[in-house]
Amino acid sequence: MHTHRARHVHRGTHRGAPSDRRSGPGPVLRAVQRLERSTAPDGLIGGVRKAVRALPLGGARDVLHGVPLGHPAHPLLVQVPIGAWLSAAVLDLVPGEARGARTLIGVGLASAGPAALSGWTDWAELPPEQARVGLVHALSNTGAVTLYAASLAHRVRGRTGRGKLLALAGLACVSVGGALGGHLAYRQAAGANHAEVVPHLVGPGWHRLGPVAAFPAGRAVRASVDGVDVLAVREAGGEVHVLADRCAHMGGPLSEGEVSDGCVRCPWHGSVFRLADGWNVRGPATAPQPSFETRLVDGFVEARLRQES
Repeated sequence: MHTHRARHVHRGTHRGAPSDRRSGPGPVLRAVQRLERSTAPDGLIGGVRKAVRALPLGGARDVLHGVPLGHPAHPLLVQVPIGAWLSAAVLDLVPGEARGARTLIGVGLASAGPAALSGWTDWAELPPEQARVGLVHALSNTGAVTLYAASLAHRVRGRTGRGKLLALAGLACVSVGGALGGHLAYRQAAGANHAEVVPHLVGPGWHRLGPVAAFPAGRAVRASVDGVDVLAVREAGGEVHVLADRCAHMGGPLSEGEVSDGCVRCPWHGSVFRLADGWNVRGPATAPQPSFETRLVDGFVEARLRQES
């Protein structure tokens, strides 16, 4: 009986049960992974990054990042040109809808500018691997805009057939750009809240950080709450502020950042968070930092996760 069961298990594995041997990533994913690792575009990236950061955007920069929304604005803004161009492709298949298709292509072109500006603003604050993929993503979309502009020009001149072909090529370009955008967002977590996991890791109740003497007044100190790294800053009056140490933007160490005016500035990309409650007062971070209530017990600092009011 024992021998029979062993043979049965062996046959099941051979016929399609899970195996340790796996096929690995396909050719498209391998190509994108090679792009992530390639340093060839880094010189160009450095120059473009500097130019984007030098744009005199003022307070509009945070709006383009999506700070007022609480999440990146770029994925929302790109829905308009993509939707318009996809709808135009459908109308191109319907007899007598040339005017509607032409109008939708124009709407897509008009809305592509704000979407691109928000995308470049986000891109300028990405680490190298994401920036490399993001550059090709942007170039793909730039190619799409160029092709759609040419399509509209031909349609206006009555060359509808050529305009349709150019629009189809533009749709192919924007599709490639969209696929790379998906890789950025979901595979590389660009734009994701990198501190969202903290409330799921810290257990309820109070947790001991350490003795008060371990937190010199006015200095950023890295500590741990229930195994999660946190930034702790003690004010001259004795109050201790505690935030999750991993920046919500790209995971930078806030405990290595500059503390001033009741805020901490991330050393990686400059996001500014209010120490009192973790609010993101300046981007590129679009989500606030998880914060903790604190108390002093027998000369020790204790903290618990602050609940949303």
